[in-house]
Amino acid sequence: MKPSACAATLAAAALLTTTPAQAAALPSVDMEALVKAAQIDPQRADEKPTPGAKAGVLLVERALRDRGLLGGKWVDGYFGTRTVTAYAKYQKSLGHTGLAANGLPGEASLTRLGDGRFTVTHAIAPGRRVSRDGLVVNTRTRSMLAEAERLLGRGLVLDQGSYNPGGDPSSAGTHDGGGVVDVSVRGMNPAARVKAARALRRVGFAAWVRSPRQGDWPWHIHAAAISDTDLSRQAQGQIGDYHLGRDGLADRGPDDGPKVALRTWEEYRRR
Repeated sequence: MKPSACAATLAAAALLTTTPAQAAALPSVDMEALVKAAQIDPQRADEKPTPGAKAGVLLVERALRDRGLLGGKWVDGYFGTRTVTAYAKYQKSLGHTGLAANGLPGEASLTRLGDGRFTVTHAIAPGRRVSRDGLVVNTRTRSMLAEAERLLGRGLVLDQGSYNPGGDPSSAGTHDGGGVVDVSVRGMNPAARVKAARALRRVGFAAWVRSPRQGDWPWHIHAAAISDTDLSRQAQGQIGDYHLGRDGLADRGPDDGPKVALRTWEEYRRR
């Protein structure tokens, strides 16, 4: 290798190496707030940044801009559709495909984007895929379901799990990724259905009791885990609508579920 090439290689390596002292001096990106914004902001009509997320979004947008993935005019602290698309392009540039390139920041890609620019706090991870009621979910979703069952004092049975691309067409792609399940309501009266949906909401699901009059499906509870970084694009939008007081259906009507404080699983565990 020529001396000039060697020097360039060493210089590039130095840029990708952050010492503890340097890291302490860097700004931080709260991943929980960032991922929340990436779900909510694309669903907003007013383009207002999600409270508590703007500073972190700006750091991410500047990093995407400097990689030539986002136009400067969109560096505004609002994690809208252009920022989601730019982040997905960045994920693909790292060789990621499928759910790993869904436009939602994952811990590994976000940490790499921030190398030498920012550190990542409050990291979120969906965990590995596991079986629940013979269906596939991830460990984060499984833990959330277990806590909802503890609050209810009864078990819950799944009719549909996660990571089910090309499954039930009535689900419109929401189950293609992680974090989304359908809960059976067999044996539940109307009050018990609402009670179950409330417990699911309390632990961090966007959850609604669905009836046959709303679509081509039987009675069930649809639950999507807020801020699961494996969410499909459709589920991301559904959760964004939940935060904005909507019902998660195509007509984007008003939320018809039980009223609870909106929390992620991580926020619930810290309460």
